[in-house]
Amino acid sequence: MAYTKILVIHNRLDKCLNYAMNEEKTSLAAAIDYALNRDKTETTCFETAINCELDAAYYDMLETKRRWGKDLKPRIQGYHIIQSFAPGEVTPEQAHAVGVEFASRLLGSRYEVIVATHLNKAHLHCHMVFNSVSFMDGKMYRNNFRDYFGGDGVGIRGTSDAVCREHDLSVIEPSGKGKQYSEWQAEKRGKPTMRDLIRRDIDMVLAQSFTYKSFLEGLERLGYSVKSGPNVKYTAVRPQWGERNIRLDSLGDGYTTEGIKARLASARSGEASSAAPTPTEQQPYPWRVLPGKRYTVQSGTTRHPQKLKGFCALYFKYLYLLGTVRNSRPQTRAAFVLRQDLIQFDRYQQQFLYLMKNRIETAGQLSMQYDALQAEIDALTDHRADLYKQQRRYGRNDDVAAEIAGITERLRDLRRELKLCVRIEGDIPKVQSRVQAVRDMEERDRQKTPEKTKQRSAPEHSAR
Repeated sequence: MAYTKILVIHNRLDKCLNYAMNEEKTSLAAAIDYALNRDKTETTCFETAINCELDAAYYDMLETKRRWGKDLKPRIQGYHIIQSFAPGEVTPEQAHAVGVEFASRLLGSRYEVIVATHLNKAHLHCHMVFNSVSFMDGKMYRNNFRDYFGGDGVGIRGTSDAVCREHDLSVIEPSGKGKQYSEWQAEKRGKPTMRDLIRRDIDMVLAQSFTYKSFLEGLERLGYSVKSGPNVKYTAVRPQWGERNIRLDSLGDGYTTEGIKARLASARSGEASSAAPTPTEQQPYPWRVLPGKRYTVQSGTTRHPQKLKGFCALYFKYLYLLGTVRNSRPQTRAAFVLRQDLIQFDRYQQQFLYLMKNRIETAGQLSMQYDALQAEIDALTDHRADLYKQQRRYGRNDDVAAEIAGITERLRDLRRELKLCVRIEGDIPKVQSRVQAVRDMEERDRQKTPEKTKQRSAPEHSAR
């Protein structure tokens, strides 16, 4: 079955960003070179240029940009579409023919395109790199939701599916509503998403509500902004940590306005609602537990764990606060201040374990750890460069090659550890502000409690 995806080709960034980003997908010239890699196409017969010369495609695209005044480093240089086929479904000739026809229908009347079919994997796939500027009128290609999904015979996916059906190839039939990649990836890994947290809050409020109005009021008490009323077509909510409204009908069966009202009506009548989500949809998350230490009694004495200090104590407090949210239903408003951070629970747990392992308690110690890692990286990089020179001078040697591979693996671990230190340094101010916000909220609640007690007891004294 054919599968398509599109990548945006931006300008080249500085060396720091190039380390994190794949240059083959972010530079127009490199993307063309990658698509026309003869080691992957095996033969030039699987390379086709549309509206440009194959050997001068990059310069033809630059000339189009200059002709229409779009050569002063536009934000987007071009686009890279990949069309993949199921293993064994097509021959190289068929795959290339389908790719060329797809590119011609979608882009042939307005853009310069090169099409290359790669044969280096079990699934044959076509790479299509095209200019972001139209040679017809100089307008930029619009890469949005509508242009991708379009419909049958329209847009990237629709055009690809139509061409594949004409060639008797299978296509992916959509089932249900689409999801954002981050949400799909989080669900695949068993991590919570923002929609999961909203569903659980709705379930909690429903258990305490009698009418739909009291249900909406319950969400507002939790800090949600509720968009509802006679002039509102779709009821939507936005959590305190959210940047946009989430429609209730996008949360799945049992969470639409009608589904929630049906669940409330069933609760009032004491019957089970058919609109309620199935139990399998409400499985608890596979939360990771912080590894603890075991202590044994020897010679009548007990070994007590060392008291945490500095950053270690800060992160432990923070994870404890997150744990009060995830273990049971929150009893105070303070728990919801940290609600959004549940999605990144693994991130903060990893940082806490690293601080504990290396006994880092202060900013100075964190800086020393960073400098030590950077010094080891520099030393290993220089040593590896010397080994490369030795290979070029005296020829390949298995022992030298093995040492280079070992250094490369070690450098990979050190750079990953270095990035973790940078992430910790950037996250510490946020963790401190979160913990302080909870402390301030708890202090305000403690100050309000005596006042509420006096207000409740006042009528009793007056009655006497």
